[in-house]
Amino acid sequence: MSLVKYNNNSISAVTSAPLIPLGALTHIKTLTASSSATLSFVDGTDGVVLDSTYPIYRFEFINCHPATDSVNFTFNLSTDGGSNYNVTKTSSVFMAAHNESDSNTFLIYDTNQDLAQSTGEQEISDNTGNDADQNLCGTLELFSPSSTTFAKHFMCKVNNMQYHDYMRCDFTAGYGNTTSAVNAIRFKFSSGNIDSGKIKLYGIKDS
Repeated sequence: MSLVKYNNNSISAVTSAPLIPLGALTHIKTLTASSSATLSFVDGTDGVVLDSTYPIYRFEFINCHPATDSVNFTFNLSTDGGSNYNVTKTSSVFMAAHNESDSNTFLIYDTNQDLAQSTGEQEISDNTGNDADQNLCGTLELFSPSSTTFAKHFMCKVNNMQYHDYMRCDFTAGYGNTTSAVNAIRFKFSSGNIDSGKIKLYGIKDS
């Protein structure tokens, strides 16, 4: 097989290139917060798809800003179309942090955010500030939510600007311990509204 070499001129002449195969990411719905208590994605409501159409669903959090200072961003799952958000969950959380003054850094397992067979809210960020420039961004993947055989696994990474000027990155993984189909998910802060920001929902097809 011959080796093809490129220079700056040949690269600049390229007008199109094949997309990187990322499992056919398909945009489904964008929710925009405006002093919103919660943002919820419910299958079959307002164009939302959260069923067997895709084996993986991806949520992207973009510049989510809380109305209240020092609050945690959370989610919960529903098996009854959003009437109740109380799926039993078990999870683990670790985080890395670094402050703006460069005086402190740490990498720890966070026992304050993990769950053990709890129906409560799953925290995916901690102590987000509400200064004008403070916010969080991140992603969450939910696997096979429509399965009636297996538990519902999730993995999440959120980068967060905390109220006391720490950069904190939380890594959360776990499962919803239910064999019922999960058909809704709700995001909110632990106190106060989501002042602004967007959450985007994508479906990822089988490769």
